[in-house]
Amino acid sequence: MSTVRFLTGITTSGTPHLGNYVGSIRPAVRASLTPGVESFYFLADYHALIKIDEPARIQRSTLEIAASWLAAGLDPSHVTFYRQSDVPEIPELTWFLTCVTGKGVLNRAHAYKASVDKNTAAGVDPDADVTAGLFMYPVLMGADILMFNAHKVPVGRDQIQHIEMARDMAASFNHRYGEHFVPPQAEIEESVATLPGLDGRKMSKSYDNTIPLFSSREQLKKLIAGIKTDSRAPGEPKDTEGSALFQIYQAFASEEETATLRQAYARGIAWGDAKALLFERIDQEIAPMRAAYEDYMAHPEKVEALLLAGAKKARAIATPFMAQLRSAVGLRGLGSAVQTKSDKSSKATLAAFKQYREKDGLFYFKLVDTAGAVLLQSKGFESPKVAGQAIAQLQREGAAGIAALQAQLETLGSEAQTRAVQALTALAEATDAK
Repeated sequence: MSTVRFLTGITTSGTPHLGNYVGSIRPAVRASLTPGVESFYFLADYHALIKIDEPARIQRSTLEIAASWLAAGLDPSHVTFYRQSDVPEIPELTWFLTCVTGKGVLNRAHAYKASVDKNTAAGVDPDADVTAGLFMYPVLMGADILMFNAHKVPVGRDQIQHIEMARDMAASFNHRYGEHFVPPQAEIEESVATLPGLDGRKMSKSYDNTIPLFSSREQLKKLIAGIKTDSRAPGEPKDTEGSALFQIYQAFASEEETATLRQAYARGIAWGDAKALLFERIDQEIAPMRAAYEDYMAHPEKVEALLLAGAKKARAIATPFMAQLRSAVGLRGLGSAVQTKSDKSSKATLAAFKQYREKDGLFYFKLVDTAGAVLLQSKGFESPKVAGQAIAQLQREGAAGIAALQAQLETLGSEAQTRAVQALTALAEATDAK
C-alpha cells in the first residue's frame, strides 16, 4: 500500500490559543505518529498577508506558532515542517493554477461572497476593500495542497469548499496537460472540539475572547477566573449544557474526569471551585510543554534552523515536480528541439543513461543528452543491480523518481533538472510508441 500524504497549515496572524491547540495542534501532532502516513505541516505566512499589514506581528506570530507546534511534540525529523514563503515553487504553482481556474469559481468562494454581501448590505461598492489577495485566496490554498499532492487535508466543515476547489483545479490542469495532480480529499474530524471563549462564544481572535496556549501559570489562572458563568450560587444545581467552563474542561479531561465534574455540577459546585478544577486540569497538560515553548521563544535561531531544514525537505519534492509542470505547460529550454503537434518526440530531445564503475569500486550512472551534456548524475551505489533499479525507477516515474531518489543524485541546477524531466518524458513517450 502506498504512503498517504496529509497536509495541514496554520496562518501566522496571531498567538495560538487553547482553541487552536484542541482543534488543530494536538490532533495533528497525534496524527503525525500514525504509521504509513507522510505528514506536511506549514506556517501559512503568505496567507497572513491577505489580512495582516503589520510585519512585526506576522514575524512574531510565525515564531509563536512554530514554537507551539514543536513544544506540543511535533518531530521535524518525522514530518516535513516548513514555512510557506521558503518554498518559492508554491507561488509559481499558484500562477499556473490561476490560469486554469474560472473566475466564476472564485466568485462563489465563501470569504469573497461574505465581503460582497456585507458591502451590498451597507450600500457601498460590492468590491469595496476587497483585495485581489482575498479573491485569489482559494488558488493559493490549492497550490499549497497540490504542490505536494496531498491525499488528505484535515479541515473543519467551513473549509470543505476550499478542498473541493483544489480538486477542480487539479482536474482542470490534468485535463489540459496530462495527469500530474492527485485530487485531494477533505478529512473531517467530527470529534475535534470547538472551544468556547471567555464570553461563551467560539474562542477566536476576532472576538478577543481567547486564552493564549502558553500563558504563564498565573495568567492562565486569572483568565480562567474570568470565564463567563451564570448567577447560580453554591449549592444550586448547575447545567453542563451551554456551560463554557464545562466544555473547555471536557476537551482536556478523560471520560471519568468529565463524569465526575458533571456530578459535581448536579450537586451544586461553586463556580470558583469549578474554575479551580479547570485551571489545574489544563495546567496539568500544558505545563510540561511550557518550558520547551519558552526555550524556543528565547532562541528563535533554533526555530529558524528547523524551518530552513524543513524547507529543504519540501523543496526536494517541489523543485523537480515544478520542473515537470513547467515542461508540461511549455515553459521549456530552447536548447532542445522545439516540439510541434506533429513531432512530439524529436530525436534531439532523446537522452540516454550511461552506467559505469569508478576507481572507488562503486557503480554510477548519468543521464546525458545527445550533445553529451550531463542532465543527471548519481552518487555511488554498492552494486550495478541497485544502480540499475534506480535507472528503472527514473525511466518509470520521471520527475517523481527524481524526487524519490534525491538523496542518491548529485545536486544540479534547476535548468538541468528541467531538461532532465523533459528528457525522461521524451524517453517514456518513445518507449510507449514502440
